[in-house]
Amino acid sequence: MPNEFHLDKYLARIGHGAAVKPDLATLTALHSAHVDAIPFEGLNPLLRRPVHLDLPAVQAKLVDSRRGGYCFEQNALFKAALEHIGFSVTGLAARVRWMSPPDSPFGPKVHMLLKVDLPEGPYIADVGFGVCIMDGPLQFRTEIEQRTAMGTYRIGESDGLFSISAKQPSGWRTMYVFDLVPQLQSDYELGNYFTSTSSIPPFTSTLIMERVAADTRYKLANRRLRIEGRDGELKSERAIDNADELGQVLRETFNVEPPVPIAEIFSRIGG
Repeated sequence: MPNEFHLDKYLARIGHGAAVKPDLATLTALHSAHVDAIPFEGLNPLLRRPVHLDLPAVQAKLVDSRRGGYCFEQNALFKAALEHIGFSVTGLAARVRWMSPPDSPFGPKVHMLLKVDLPEGPYIADVGFGVCIMDGPLQFRTEIEQRTAMGTYRIGESDGLFSISAKQPSGWRTMYVFDLVPQLQSDYELGNYFTSTSSIPPFTSTLIMERVAADTRYKLANRRLRIEGRDGELKSERAIDNADELGQVLRETFNVEPPVPIAEIFSRIGG
């Protein structure tokens, strides 16, 4: 079947060997394991290669290969896994605010996130926000601080829109705003096309990668590798001076096998 989901391969890919069932413990464990094993990466847009969102393509890239992906791919894969287990999942869309001044106009819906309904109530799951990846689901409650192993978050509400903010060394920073309108696959295809081809989002000009382990966050932006602790606390930062170093970082830190020679990637990114 063209849209068959291979749960056993997915669980092996993220290193989850325990039993799974549609409960909060499983959701939390899978969320954490996913962002550790499958890195956020935007190599395809940088290399002017298409980003496909059909389930066979997403599985082939993120599960069967040593590749990652960005939000539409990551959360499409996570949604498929959760639904296969028996979770009730709704795909939502958000407007990114991470780099936007507070009074700036809202941009288009170019981020995918998930609402997961549990007996305890709804939760927000998101394994694909590639500048501050959440390492666990958040209870869908507003104006309370929620701690995960690697971050502190809060959900706000204003003028009919919800927001998620992350605590950073400089204070709270809004990640994105969203509503509760369920999204169709065609909605994501439109956002994905804009995100992967336009010069306005960063992905066609900047190499962005991120992976969140149990106690460390690894972030790569072009030729700068940043290593953080919880809540964005800087542990170290260094420049990547040549293609060999970049290849080593991709293989050893992010477990990514690039689809082209590493020299081609290095030539496309600035300092």
